[in-house]
Amino acid sequence: MELSSAWLEWLVMGAGHELMLFASVGILLIGLDDLLFDALWLATRRPDPARMPATAPIAGTLAVFIPAWDEASVLPAMLRRTLDAWAGEDFVLYVGCYPNDATTLFAVSPLIARDRRLRLVINEREGPTTKGDNLNRLWAALCEDERAGAMRCAAVVLHDAEDHVHADELALYRIGLADNAMVQIPVVPRIVGGSQWIGGHYGDEFAEAHGKELVVRSRLGMPLPSAGVGCALSRGALALLAIERGGDPFRCDSLTEDYEVGMLLGTYGLGARFMTAVGRTGTPIVSRGAFPGRIDAAVRQKARWVAGIALAGWDHLGWPGARQGIGPSPGRNWLARWMLWRDRRAPLAALVLLAAYAGLIVTAIGWAGQALFGWREVAIGEGLRLLLALNAVMLLWRLGLRGHFTARWYGWRQGWLALPRAFVANIIAMLAARRAVAIYWRMLRSGEVVWDKTEHLESDMSADPVAVPVAPR
Repeated sequence: MELSSAWLEWLVMGAGHELMLFASVGILLIGLDDLLFDALWLATRRPDPARMPATAPIAGTLAVFIPAWDEASVLPAMLRRTLDAWAGEDFVLYVGCYPNDATTLFAVSPLIARDRRLRLVINEREGPTTKGDNLNRLWAALCEDERAGAMRCAAVVLHDAEDHVHADELALYRIGLADNAMVQIPVVPRIVGGSQWIGGHYGDEFAEAHGKELVVRSRLGMPLPSAGVGCALSRGALALLAIERGGDPFRCDSLTEDYEVGMLLGTYGLGARFMTAVGRTGTPIVSRGAFPGRIDAAVRQKARWVAGIALAGWDHLGWPGARQGIGPSPGRNWLARWMLWRDRRAPLAALVLLAAYAGLIVTAIGWAGQALFGWREVAIGEGLRLLLALNAVMLLWRLGLRGHFTARWYGWRQGWLALPRAFVANIIAMLAARRAVAIYWRMLRSGEVVWDKTEHLESDMSADPVAVPVAPR
């Protein structure tokens, strides 16, 4: 065998073995982490209520914050749907726009002029700033209205410009906020016909996250991350955050200000609840919305989430117990830290996935070299075989759960599609992690954070969903 061929064989065999060993250990540790959480979910399972709970609701006006930048194509339709769905409710929609976003201003101005339930708030600065900055301007406008005596707000509801709201959503918030500072309802991405794979993987992930992850956290009394939509915060809770932050309850220098608000409330010992219920018409009370259907848009959105939660969020929130005198008892701090670790492990998980796929490719090259050039057989030791077998079993368990949760919301056809879509989700996760590191590095160097929003078209919202979500069980 020539020296160059022998060197290549040594490199391929060595690299393949090390990559597969690293990936196998990483997948095992992350898999055990997930398996422990699954055990908690199974241990705490109980039937969800078929109807809204019979609790005395809070009274007062609900302020609905809708931050908008370049949303002319979807915002007017969303406002009309929301006004119709919540007819008879006591609420005000605060729409946050920018002076240099003329298309959005022209699109919503006729509606705002005709309906007193709409309040247009124009930012002092040209956009886009950040979503947190936009929300802070809406908060300031709400406080101005309260001082003028026009209203007294009981809670703030967060929604985006493309959302589809449920008719009984506000009624559920009023019940949940009677005993809690924050209420989050399930968020259901719309899986439209032309977006089965990219957009569909959002449905898979939200179905599992909002069918298991947030359910377990809520039942254990852990801090809940806000999804930024389908979320209500009590007036007092936001006032507390505003006092701590010098008047602004939302961070202007965060890519995931909604997530941070939910987690920060837990450090004050304020209650949060994830609520699932069925409305008067027999449909689940959820917030539905469009998610990206192209891989570039999905990578951008997920990179923003990873950078905001796993990287910058670590800087902003630290770990439970770091804030002296604030937070749960020491015995519960470790449980809260575990939940935060699960939120922040995305970059590490992406690195493990990259090593796994690279290891498969290099191993395949080794098999090809064995067939074509007579290289020695790819050797897999007993320890690595055992790791691969354990990982294969846990992979089947993970895929089974993913299909189960997707089928609960979208039907069994989408539940089966969730299995191959897991590969799509892995590719997007790896690309997003790479972009997130670059975003975080730029944030550290420049100190600037810009609203890297997801673009939506009305066609995204008008298309019929593949399946109508059913009530969770």
